[in-house]
Amino acid sequence: MQKLQFEPSWDKTLSPKDRKRIEKIHFETSLSNPANMQLTPLWQATNHKGELLITVLVHNFSQQVLLFHNKKLRYIENKEIIAEHIFSLPSLIIQRETSMPWTFIFPVESLKKPATLEKGHLEFVD
Repeated sequence: MQKLQFEPSWDKTLSPKDRKRIEKIHFETSLSNPANMQLTPLWQATNHKGELLITVLVHNFSQQVLLFHNKKLRYIENKEIIAEHIFSLPSLIIQRETSMPWTFIFPVESLKKPATLEKGHLEFVD
């Protein structure tokens, strides 16, 4: 059974409204999924530095622990690559059969074009 886990700082600061939304998306995504990993979009934003913040629910449906060491991710809107970056996040460890929300921060230099922040998604790049 797929578990939903929150990183401790998220657990303390997440609003009840956002927690409910994440729990609902987790339940809907966990019903049946043949993929080993999936990134389900939650929300997108930019910060004061112009960095792109993409929040997703990272699903690890596999039997192995998922680590983010030199993982290349791409943010796409309307079939166009908006940003691409290699992430090494020692603190992001997702246990087997576990889902966890996470915000990936794409530095300004990783942006290929301006984001509309609508209907975008993240994908792994092999």
